[in-house]
Amino acid sequence: MKFPPPKKLIIASRESRLAMWQAEHVREKLALLYPQCSIEILGMTTRGDRILDRALSKVGGKGLFVKELEVAIAEQRADLAVHSLKDVPMFLPEGFRLAGVLEREDPRDAFVSNHYASLDALPAGAVVGTSSLRRQSLIAARYPHLEIRPLRGNLDTRLGKLDNGDYAAIILAAAGLKRLRMESRIRAFLPPELSLPAPGQGAMAIEIAGNREELVEWLAPLNDDLSARTVQAERTVSRNFGGSCQIPLAAYATIDGGTMRLRAMIATPDGKQIAQVDRQGAADAPEALGEQVAVALREQGAEAILAACKADAGEDD
Repeated sequence: MKFPPPKKLIIASRESRLAMWQAEHVREKLALLYPQCSIEILGMTTRGDRILDRALSKVGGKGLFVKELEVAIAEQRADLAVHSLKDVPMFLPEGFRLAGVLEREDPRDAFVSNHYASLDALPAGAVVGTSSLRRQSLIAARYPHLEIRPLRGNLDTRLGKLDNGDYAAIILAAAGLKRLRMESRIRAFLPPELSLPAPGQGAMAIEIAGNREELVEWLAPLNDDLSARTVQAERTVSRNFGGSCQIPLAAYATIDGGTMRLRAMIATPDGKQIAQVDRQGAADAPEALGEQVAVALREQGAEAILAACKADAGEDD
């Protein structure tokens, strides 16, 4: 080891129950690696947690959940931040880096309802809640008879809105429900063929200041190589199209031996225009495969779909 073991580490985290679970999970792993180290968690409320009356795509996107944590790192109030990787922007601010990706949990979407067993069982006009334009477009394409409404808030807030009768069903990431031991709320898992996951869904990432080489070394044992490679391929696709939650984009990679399979989709929010690609490549060249898939999406009209999404969002560039 090039650096002596750490004596104290501070983890920045959002204060939602799921985010704190993730921070505690990392603290436990670090405590096993460095038993003499004092490890604290700095809980914070981000702008994304405070703005609940508008869709993320309308108020600034994924970065709303990480900015305050990055400020804490920059001001040396924290050494590292733990994120759900799907909430991490594809382009990190200058001076920051991802130090590792932990072993991925279930990447699928989950159908949650108190009265219906599946999307197929929902009657015409039933209200489905989702925070994701990706999920919205996929549901709209297959189930045009359903009404899709925005759903914001942390996991408990979203489930509370379902229980209050605001929605007939909601779509959530299976990983969060599993981590909080709420898997019993899941009525059905949506397979990738029906609801292709978001880039990085189900994975946790650790962000640090780019100049903290000692942290790179200390955190290296937490990195899961298989998960890191698959999400690198997925995020490469997303970066090619701006890496924003303002477009319905999905990307999901799996590895079998030396082969990586990468499926990706980009669509308009109403699901009427869609480009889909399914490619295979070398498992040790995830970025190259991501670039190939991005090219293939463009060949299917992804740029026109992206322009349509920007027009719907009121953007002019």
